[in-house]
Amino acid sequence: MSQPPPHPPAGNVPAESAEIVGQTSGAILDAFVNFRGEFLSLTRRAASHFMLGEWDLQAYDARERLVLHRTIVNRTVDRLDAVLPDNDRKTLWISVKEHYRERIASRDDLELAETFFNSVTRRLFATVGVDADIEFRWFGTTSFPRTERDNDAVSSYGWTADRTELIESILNDTPFAGRWTNHEQQCVEIANRLEDHLKASWLSANFDRIEILRPMFYRNKGCYLLGRIRYLNRVTPCIFAIVNNGDGFSVDAVLFNEAEASRLFSFTRSYFHVEWDRPLELIGFLKSILPMKPIAELYTAIGYNQHGKTSLYRALYRHLEHSTGQFEFARGTPGMVMTVFTLPSFDVVFKVIKDTFAPPKKTTRDEVMDRYRWVFQHDRVGRMVDAQEFENLSFGRDRFTAELLEELQNECGSTITVTDDEVVIGHVYTERRVYPLDLFVREMGYNRAKAAAMDYGRAIRDLASANIFPGDLFTKNFGVTRHGGVVFYDYDELVALQDCTFRVVPPARNEDDEMRQGPWYSVAQNDVFPEEFSTFMWFPGDIREKVAEEYADLFTVEFWQAMQDTHGRNELPDFFPYPTSSRLTSAAMP
Repeated sequence: MSQPPPHPPAGNVPAESAEIVGQTSGAILDAFVNFRGEFLSLTRRAASHFMLGEWDLQAYDARERLVLHRTIVNRTVDRLDAVLPDNDRKTLWISVKEHYRERIASRDDLELAETFFNSVTRRLFATVGVDADIEFRWFGTTSFPRTERDNDAVSSYGWTADRTELIESILNDTPFAGRWTNHEQQCVEIANRLEDHLKASWLSANFDRIEILRPMFYRNKGCYLLGRIRYLNRVTPCIFAIVNNGDGFSVDAVLFNEAEASRLFSFTRSYFHVEWDRPLELIGFLKSILPMKPIAELYTAIGYNQHGKTSLYRALYRHLEHSTGQFEFARGTPGMVMTVFTLPSFDVVFKVIKDTFAPPKKTTRDEVMDRYRWVFQHDRVGRMVDAQEFENLSFGRDRFTAELLEELQNECGSTITVTDDEVVIGHVYTERRVYPLDLFVREMGYNRAKAAAMDYGRAIRDLASANIFPGDLFTKNFGVTRHGGVVFYDYDELVALQDCTFRVVPPARNEDDEMRQGPWYSVAQNDVFPEEFSTFMWFPGDIREKVAEEYADLFTVEFWQAMQDTHGRNELPDFFPYPTSSRLTSAAMP
């Protein structure tokens, strides 16, 4: 990665300040280079962990990488705060920014370097809204580099009549060559599926070439080889999901359409580990096969969640500059812990913690924030919405409906500052907007409502497999994604499954017990009674009965205790981020 030599600060900087400006910009750049080095080191280890089946180490590195950016930014802020003069820091920082801009201009990770600088700036100055003088502000479009055959991020495989030979060439250009199991049979099956897909989608099995990204994508117990099939002006994904089956490696599934690829990169899943010095090249390639995915989510998906936040921030303010709609209450049952609102034309919800929580809520603000941090560091297994945390966002007062502004002032007064022209939100979480499950099953047709209700049961099982108990199982706390998957998004009562005590409701001792409004038995803080779960599961018509029949084990203490035993043995379950229909019949894993 090329670096320009140090040079004097640009602009009209007094001589006595020039040295401070140069040292400050250099310190920030050194910290960023340190971040990138440690980030890529942690990322690089994923390949070895996958090859050796070191799942615990992979999970540990994933957690370490999540907090790396914040840790190094905070360390840098503390260092600079101690040495920078107190007088006229902002004027000095304008020169620091210009000097830093020149020093990073030729970097291949320019966008990440700008985000790092902005993170330092916002913490050092407690910036409210946007301050274009001291931070990098760009609400326009960004071009992508070429990811064609002349780009070394991509390997290209031209059309050949022998599809099986083509698949063999692709798979043997990976680190797993010579260690494939059931290789010939798998190549034949993949070639047949490829031909069937092209005929069904393009009415022809012809294509010009298949382009494969050289860097591998690792996550949890899976490895993914990402590519695209090109024919004239058409593009479709071509993704190989690879697993380690102990005595070798095999392709578990192939994904050929945008919907399946989009689920792989869902905002409800943990981040990939993919080693590449020029992340913008990866984003450009991913955007070509996932055109509906926001840039923010793609950066986040490959581990650059801080730049994902920056991209979301810029997209939001760019949208506000070109729209006139108002923030309003989000659809769904109002929460007792948070005020949730949205801009109908922007596919995100904003969640502000209330100052006080009405009974029966017993949690605290700090506990709610701890749970969001816990979710951030936990494997979300495709069932929990990723949340981005922001501070000091500023919006025009006229962008809020009167009803929403009144609630924010009354319920969230310690977090919200309102002036004649401006609303400043001191702390807020953002999440991708989903369709609340309770509304979905009421408003959709029978088949879609039934499918969502059945997936609700699968979602609870998946969360349990990931050592997560949602706390509240009410359907209002779950949502439906655009692909029909049910996800959990209300974390204020979430708890680790192993911290729960699952109990059977004791029998009533007499008629007085049965007539009591509350329970006749003692209930500790984390006591859970599975037989009562049916009271949370409201579904219309016979759908409720179908869910209860299919997921009868969820209402038993035995199911939950068995899950706890599994986690006690530190067994890492398998979560497949693709439908069963995409898995190969020749796949080695069950």
